[in-house]
Amino acid sequence: MTDNLFSNKKLLFDRWAPSYDWLFPSVFYRAIHKRLLEYVDFPKPANVLDIGCGTGRLLERLATQFPDLRGTGLDFSANMLRLARQSNHHRPRLIYIEGKAESLPFADGQSNAVFSTISFLHYLEPKQVVSEIARVLSPGGRFYLVDINLVDININSKKDAEPQLLPLTPRGIRLYSPNQRQLLGSSAGLLCLNHHYLLGPVLLTIFAKPPI
Repeated sequence: MTDNLFSNKKLLFDRWAPSYDWLFPSVFYRAIHKRLLEYVDFPKPANVLDIGCGTGRLLERLATQFPDLRGTGLDFSANMLRLARQSNHHRPRLIYIEGKAESLPFADGQSNAVFSTISFLHYLEPKQVVSEIARVLSPGGRFYLVDINLVDININSKKDAEPQLLPLTPRGIRLYSPNQRQLLGSSAGLLCLNHHYLLGPVLLTIFAKPPI
């Protein structure tokens, strides 16, 4: 059942890919990325990973702003990746590969930073994804989680133990409150540093992997 749902969602994004950068998401993501870049902090040089990278727009912007940066974009949609490679203006600093966030094909401690921008809401195994992110982060590395939050950031209640499920895709999307994000990060050994609203209900949560 899970494999069928994964295939259905993959097909959805493969079909969406050709028009993806011409639709509303392009304008929406551009505004989010602009705000996100105000909060990033990398060592020099940095090796970063963008999971659910889509057509690669975030990595393109990061590579432009940080000339020493090397980045990898990972997505499960072959068509999204094809477009990302076609518009890659920063070869060989940026590469794009197909894969799943639940089983990242990278070595332990390989990345100084991991990004997830409006993609975490699709994952069926969020704890496994965060565990994999923590594994590939180097000590002191940061995880930038950007996703939609519809819960007041000041609420810290046990009642929000489960994410809010919206039936917008084959298996729905899941929206995580600040408290739920902190619990997910903590379960993987990540420290929640802070939250920042970027655009309307779009919330950035920054995590750090403790230094050795």
